[in-house]
Amino acid sequence: MFIRNLKKDIQTLLPITGIYIFYKKNKPVYIGKSVNIKARLLSHLENSRFDNKERAITDTSDKIEIISTENEFKALLLESKLINQNQPRYNKSWKDDKSYLYIKITVKDKYPKIFLVRKENDHRSVYFGPFSGRNIAEELLREIRRVIPFCTQKKLTKKACFYHKINLCDPCPNSIEATTDKEEKKLLTAQYRKNIRNILAIFKGRSEIVINDLKKQIKLSSASEDYESAIKLRNRLFYLERVISQRIGIDNNQDAVPYVDRIRDLLDILNHYYPDLNSLERIEAYDISNLNFKEATGSMVVFRNGVSDKSQYRKFKIKNNRLDSDFFMINEVISRRFKNNWPKPNLIVIDGGKPQIRILLAEMNKIQKENNIPIIGIAKNPDRLVIGIRDLPTVKLRLDRPGLNLIREMRDEAHRFAKKYHLVLREKKLLL
Repeated sequence: MFIRNLKKDIQTLLPITGIYIFYKKNKPVYIGKSVNIKARLLSHLENSRFDNKERAITDTSDKIEIISTENEFKALLLESKLINQNQPRYNKSWKDDKSYLYIKITVKDKYPKIFLVRKENDHRSVYFGPFSGRNIAEELLREIRRVIPFCTQKKLTKKACFYHKINLCDPCPNSIEATTDKEEKKLLTAQYRKNIRNILAIFKGRSEIVINDLKKQIKLSSASEDYESAIKLRNRLFYLERVISQRIGIDNNQDAVPYVDRIRDLLDILNHYYPDLNSLERIEAYDISNLNFKEATGSMVVFRNGVSDKSQYRKFKIKNNRLDSDFFMINEVISRRFKNNWPKPNLIVIDGGKPQIRILLAEMNKIQKENNIPIIGIAKNPDRLVIGIRDLPTVKLRLDRPGLNLIREMRDEAHRFAKKYHLVLREKKLLL
């Protein structure tokens, strides 16, 4: 959609995520992204009163194009693509020292590698960018690498690289080359190249291909009772979904949505179901981690005013060894939590849908003095909220809603904290 470069026209916009383009006589002069385009455009107008560059953008432009995206990750990729195609006059800040920064994937190599480079074209690689500074590009590669391992070593050596030891280069091209079994070498090479294809899909904005592939692998691992592999794949899936929904490379001075906006948005979502809820100063999220119900652990993470407060985190070793369901393990954790004189939460969040909420509500009813605390669950595929009231309504929201992303962040943090303690207990058992 197009709007005029006027405050009254900008005020009519919804707070959507995506790309905005300032035009002068149908030629792009500035391209930007934001999780809240309306707020960002208004800030351009406000800053033009004091900043010469902002004044040049707003005064010379005659219209603005708005392109919405599903999330900020896709906005980042689209912004880079459009800047590369149009080279707008006022995107000078995208020049880092001598030239633009790009992510380079050497697709024609036997083992394609991924590097951060200045502008070039060797006719053997695929380039993504430009990116506004080294920090953003490095953060993007770092986050993707935690989901899909890849190699950054320019030359092959006789032993696996350092990053192979921490699962960031797996399989490692060095190890593949050293493999003498031809069939195994063929399989490892195919796996590495598949990793690169998945990364290419993500950078091309087709992350759903990778997500569907991970889901398929999880089902196959579970069907063959390879639960450890299934857990690893599930964690990669969760992390990938988090990466593509989180805000990467935001300029905190201009684009960052304050934490108070996440709280305000979540209150707006929940007030329809909990009209008396007027504060979310303290939110607690819970999760369970176990392997075949052994060394089971529970976690409680706390966010205060929309920000994690690690000093308030608590971990629980499940004491009742007869429990064979995550549902009832959550009940044990909740019961033990309310036996302590800890601050009362304004909201409780659990990882799960209607079955988990039903069981938790029954447990909370036993704790009479605490049964007025609002409870919500976050179900997956796609992420949606389940409200802990009669009929358990399900709320589906856009993935760029700040309130939903606050809950998703808490869910992921509770999962991480529970798993960390679970792994500690498993390692201790192995040493006995």
